Amino acid sequence: MSSSSYLFTSESVSEGHPDKVSDRISDAIVDAFLTADPMSRVACETLTTTNRIVIAGEVRGPAPMVDSSGDVDKAHIEDIARAAVKDIGYEQDGFHWKNSKVAVHLHAQSADIAVGVDAAGNKDEGAGDQGIMFGYACTETDVLMPAPIHLSHGILKSLAEARHSGAEPGLGPDSKSQITLRYENGKPVAATSVVVSTQHSGDLSQEEVREIVRPHVTNVLPDGWMCDESEFYVNPTGIFVIGGPDGDAGLTGRKIIVDTYGGAAPHGGGAFSGKDPTKVDRSAAYAARYLAKNVVAAGLADKCTIQLAYAIGVSKPLSVYIDTAGTGRVDEDKLVATLMEMVDLSPRGIREHLNLSRPIYARTAAYGHFGRNVDSDGGFSWEATTLVDDLKSAFGV
Repeated sequence: MSSSSYLFTSESVSEGHPDKVSDRISDAIVDAFLTADPMSRVACETLTTTNRIVIAGEVRGPAPMVDSSGDVDKAHIEDIARAAVKDIGYEQDGFHWKNSKVAVHLHAQSADIAVGVDAAGNKDEGAGDQGIMFGYACTETDVLMPAPIHLSHGILKSLAEARHSGAEPGLGPDSKSQITLRYENGKPVAATSVVVSTQHSGDLSQEEVREIVRPHVTNVLPDGWMCDESEFYVNPTGIFVIGGPDGDAGLTGRKIIVDTYGGAAPHGGGAFSGKDPTKVDRSAAYAARYLAKNVVAAGLADKCTIQLAYAIGVSKPLSVYIDTAGTGRVDEDKLVATLMEMVDLSPRGIREHLNLSRPIYARTAAYGHFGRNVDSDGGFSWEATTLVDDLKSAFGV
C-alpha cells in the first residue's frame, strides 16, 4: 500500500466516561475560580470511582473561595462537583451526584512556583511549567480537523443530545466511539469500520441498542461512507449496563489524544483540564491550534503543524516550529516570523489575545477542545480565524 493510501483510526469518549467526568469536575472548579477572580491560579486533579470523588491540587484565588491561610471553601467545591455530575446525568446506585462521597484536598499554590511565574517589576509573567505544545489543522473537514476524530466526536455528541432530550431514555452517560477511515491519495473517502460502545438500561437487548445507535452513525458520516454491516460493532462485548466511575475509575487528564487530534498530529504530553490559562500546557496548545488553523484557513497550506516550547518562569517561547508537510504555498521561515509578529506568544500575550481568563472551560471537557464553534461569550476563541485577512495580505494571497 502506498503512503498516500492507508487506513487511520481515531476514538472519542463521551462526557460520561470516567476520565471525562473527572475532567468536567476539574474544569468546573477552574471556571468557579475564574468567575470569582480572572487572575486565579488553579491546578486541580479529580479522581472518580464507585460513589466517591476525590479532588486535589493547588489553587490561589479570592476570598471567600480561599482565605488568607490558603484554606479552600470545601463545601463550595463539593457543590460544584455534585452539580457537574448531575448535569452529566449520573443517578445510578454505584455513582450518584447526590449520594457520592466527596473529599476535597485543594491547598494553596506553592510559593516557589508563584515566585517564578508571577510578573514583578520588569519581569513579565513566566510560563507555569516547561514543556512543548502542538497545534494542528488540515483541510479534511470544514472545521479544519482530521476527519476520524471529528466524526468520532460527532457520533457521541449526537447520542448525548438524544439522551439529554429524552428521545433515547434507554441510553446511559458512558460511551465510546472509534472510526477507521480509508484514505486514498491522502484524502479520507469512506469508513472501513465503526465501533460504538454505549451504556444502556438493562431491559434493552444488544440488537435494540445497535438499532438505537445506527442513525446516530449514519447521520454523522458523509453520504456513502458507512462501513459494511460486518464491520459495524455496537457493544461488541455484550451488555454495558454498569458504566461510568462505578465500572472503572476516572482521572483528570488521561484522554489527551481524544482531547486533541486523535493521533493525527504530535502531542506534547500535557493535559488541559483542571488548569487555569496561565498554564502553557493549556493556553499554548490553544494558541498553536489558533495559529495552525489560521494558516490553513488562509490557504497558505493544506496541513499545518506548529510546535511551541517553553521554560518555567520564562515568558518568551524558546522555539516556534512549523511543518506544512509539503503542502505549504509560502516560505515556512517567513511564516514563522509573520505569525510571531501578529501574536505575542508569551503566556500573558496568549491569554490576552484569546481572552482566556474567563469561565469557559467546563464546556471543553468532552468532545474535543478543537474543531468547535466559537461561542457567543467567546468560548473556544482559539477556533476563530481572525488572522486570515492579515496572513493573506502579508503573503499577497
